[in-house]
Amino acid sequence: MSFAQNLKSIMTEQNINQADLSALTGIGKSSLSQYLSDKNVPHRKRIEEIANALGVTPSRLTVDMRIPYEELPPIALCRQKITIEEAARRLGKSPQFVRVALQNGVAPFGFATKVSGNSYDYHISPKLLNEYIGEAS
Repeated sequence: MSFAQNLKSIMTEQNINQADLSALTGIGKSSLSQYLSDKNVPHRKRIEEIANALGVTPSRLTVDMRIPYEELPPIALCRQKITIEEAARRLGKSPQFVRVALQNGVAPFGFATKVSGNSYDYHISPKLLNEYIGEAS
């Protein structure tokens, strides 16, 4: 199940709607809407805020996601990212190879979030890419 499916399931179990969750967490309704529609996955700190408000563990919200909760980058890493083209150059691969690896959840240095249809938003962590390549940060 995706983060959105896990969140919806827990909200249904607890009879909490989007407005209630917004009030409990201070997270805007528009952000919650993106999480619930699977357009966006929150960073680790935001997942912790939602989990605390719902009285569940962060892992319960992220169970069965392609990237386990413990491996999600902290917010500081989410704010920095490397372009697909730069990652491909550094890996010696094509940009399409990197995109597909991120979409399939097999790239240990980042992730892809489906935004609509066949459109994705990509995040590549500089730190994780450096570790994967074997370069010093």
